[in-house]
Amino acid sequence: MVRVLTLLVSLSFLLGTSVLVQAGEEKVFSGRNAQTGANGNPFFLNEKEQPFTLVLPLESVLKDRGDKPAFHAATILYQEEGGITKSLAVQVRVRGHRRKDPAVCEFPPLLIRFPRGAAQTSIFGPVEELKLTTHCLEDSYVLREYLVYKLYNVLTDMSFRARLCRVTYQDANGKRKATVHRAFLLEDAKAMAKRNQAVVVPSRLVIGMQYTNQEAMARVALFQYMIGNTDWSVPYRHNIRLLSVDQRAPCIPVPHDFDYSGLVMTPYATPPEQLGITSVRQRLFRGYNFPDELYTEMRTLFNARRPAFNNVYLSCDYLSKDEKMFAIRFLDEFYETLNNPKDFERSIVRVGRRNEKQYISIKGLD
Repeated sequence: MVRVLTLLVSLSFLLGTSVLVQAGEEKVFSGRNAQTGANGNPFFLNEKEQPFTLVLPLESVLKDRGDKPAFHAATILYQEEGGITKSLAVQVRVRGHRRKDPAVCEFPPLLIRFPRGAAQTSIFGPVEELKLTTHCLEDSYVLREYLVYKLYNVLTDMSFRARLCRVTYQDANGKRKATVHRAFLLEDAKAMAKRNQAVVVPSRLVIGMQYTNQEAMARVALFQYMIGNTDWSVPYRHNIRLLSVDQRAPCIPVPHDFDYSGLVMTPYATPPEQLGITSVRQRLFRGYNFPDELYTEMRTLFNARRPAFNNVYLSCDYLSKDEKMFAIRFLDEFYETLNNPKDFERSIVRVGRRNEKQYISIKGLD
């Protein structure tokens, strides 16, 4: 009864005064690479690595990793065209769950809060807050995760944009030596929703994957399988955002945070024991079963995007040859399953049916 009431409340939000869910597919997926879109913050349309200096009280920030970390005054220094150095007063705090743990990450991810009115003069555009994914342990993991976002951009505009950065971390108190590392800034969820004429569905509304747009859900589930990621949940909103594009239609799932995927393969990434796999390099389908015609549509889509997926890695100037081949081989393994009828039936279809009967939810960290 509680589940039914929760569902009715959830659908009431999405549908206004009605709880009727229409079965028609939403025409919100253009199939274009999100980077070619004409809308949104221009900062995230630029493919070049953005250098800047972040001046912050390093010792205070790095020690502030409790349940409610505070914001600390900081300054961003960057150069405009012509070599003019600009200064922007910001605030930063530690963010994240697993990566906030000092036993996991030497340098945790950060949240940067920008001052009001900065959009008129700053290269970062119209932003209030941006997530900065830092090097944690090594720069290579930053680059790998950044490229996974680029992969999902290939599939749909309904995806987070990311901008690769090269950050000089300078201690405001002069106690630590400055260091330079790769990082990336992630588009804000509300901004991503806005450029797609959508709104973010509040996380308090519990909505299972069976009540989402099924085309979008199949796309997400197969993408997560492709990259080797089991660290997500729709009802618990674990590394998933839900967007509403139409009050009369099911919502759209959008994935984020891919550090536990096989394509990123961070040292701390281990799958939950209850899933029965021992490495994030082992793929496990986490979706429900979908109609045959939708599976056919997804196979067609992913096969059509295969050259673009490969090009995400082959065209990246910052990756070594070994890193490129590492990623291409992992993607090739996915396509072997996708295009082998017996393997697809065994690894995707049957597992989806099994998941419908007994699903193991991944809640993530509190």
